[in-house]
Amino acid sequence: MTIADIGYGKQFEGWYDRIFQDDASARVAVEALAGFHPDPASGTLEFGVGTGRIALPLSHRVGPVTGVDSSREMLAALEKKADEGEVTAELGDIRTYRGERQYGLVYCVCSTLAQILDPEGQREAVARAAELLRPGGRLLVETHNRPGIVAQHEGLTRTTMFVPYPEPNTGIQMHATLLMDNRVWQVSTVWFEADGTHRIGTEAVRLLTPDEVDGYARDAGLLPEGHYSDWQQTAYSPAAGLFVASYTKSA
Repeated sequence: MTIADIGYGKQFEGWYDRIFQDDASARVAVEALAGFHPDPASGTLEFGVGTGRIALPLSHRVGPVTGVDSSREMLAALEKKADEGEVTAELGDIRTYRGERQYGLVYCVCSTLAQILDPEGQREAVARAAELLRPGGRLLVETHNRPGIVAQHEGLTRTTMFVPYPEPNTGIQMHATLLMDNRVWQVSTVWFEADGTHRIGTEAVRLLTPDEVDGYARDAGLLPEGHYSDWQQTAYSPAAGLFVASYTKSA
C-alpha cells in the first residue's frame, strides 16, 4: 500500500511539540473527546495522531487509543513518549486506511483533514472514518474554519500575525497567504526560541466549512449532529478560526 506523506513531519520534526504544547487547550480537547465518547469500551481511533499530544492523555480517560499517521517522523516522536499513555501507532494514509476493527469514537483534530488539498481526498478520509465506526459510534472533526480565516485577513490576500507564548521571549510569527478563491491557506511559520534560535516551516491547508464536511459525512452514511466553535461546545460562529463538527453512525 502506498502511503502519501506530505512532508509535514519532516518540516516540524523536533519542534512540533514546542508549537502545539500540552497546555490548557489540549486538556480541554481531551476532556471534550472523552465526554463525546459513546462507549469507551468500544475503542478509540485518531486520524493524524502526530506525536500523541491528544491521544496519550486521552488514553488515561477512555483506555487504549489507536493512532494513524503518514509521517514516520511524527510516529518516531510518539514512540519516545510511549510511557505517557497507551497508544498503538500505525503508519498509514487516512484516505485509504481500513484497519481490522471498528471503534466507538473516531476523531480527526488539529486541521488534519484540511491538510488533504483536494475535496475528493477529504471525502475519502471521512468515508474511511465512517467505515471504521461501530453502529452508534461518533466521528469528531476539528479543522480551520474558512470564513473565520478569511475574516482574519481583513480583506488582504497576505497577512502576518504574531502569537507570543507564555515562556519569555518565545512565540510564533505566521506569514499567511490565501489562494484559489480563499480555499487554500498557505502559512509559513517562524518559531522563536528564548536563546535566539528559530525554526521555519511551511504548510498549506484546504479550508473547510461545516456544510462541506457535513456533505462528506452524509455521503459516507453519517448523520450530522452538531457544529461548535471550540471544544467547550460554544455555538458555531462564522467568525471563529476553527470549528468542531460531530457525526453519528446509525445504530
